[in-house]
Amino acid sequence: MRPHPEAAASNRLWSGAGQGSVTDDNGRLLWVSAARPGRTSETTACRHDKLTAHLRAAGLGAIADLGFVGLDDSGPDTDPAVITGYKAAHSRPLTRGQRLSNKALAAVRAPVEHGFAHLKNWRVLGKVRTDPKWATALVRALLVLTNHEVAR
Repeated sequence: MRPHPEAAASNRLWSGAGQGSVTDDNGRLLWVSAARPGRTSETTACRHDKLTAHLRAAGLGAIADLGFVGLDDSGPDTDPAVITGYKAAHSRPLTRGQRLSNKALAAVRAPVEHGFAHLKNWRVLGKVRTDPKWATALVRALLVLTNHEVAR
């Protein structure tokens, strides 16, 4: 497996709208997707945005949460573009190695979650009741403002 520059993907839901976003390993927001109805699953939204193809084209990889399990449909001979943890089932608990892997991924994702929290600090996002195209423009503007605020 090639080393992946750390990036993380997330899909944050508010007010019936879903917004996917990508950060660097320090939690700085790099990209937000178009707003989608809240009923759209994270994996479906990322497939629609062709996130894995864009990551591969840029030579990047992403570390994602368990909502993205199954997103990277690459074959066994290719390097994954999206790395996720392991999910336990009722009949199949996680092994010790899987638990340790999940713990390591969670440690890497911690600063990334802070980046998502910075974006969610904008109160206007809790009041968005509009067409997704307007919500997209709003969130992308807030992305710029958030990066400006965090960089100060």
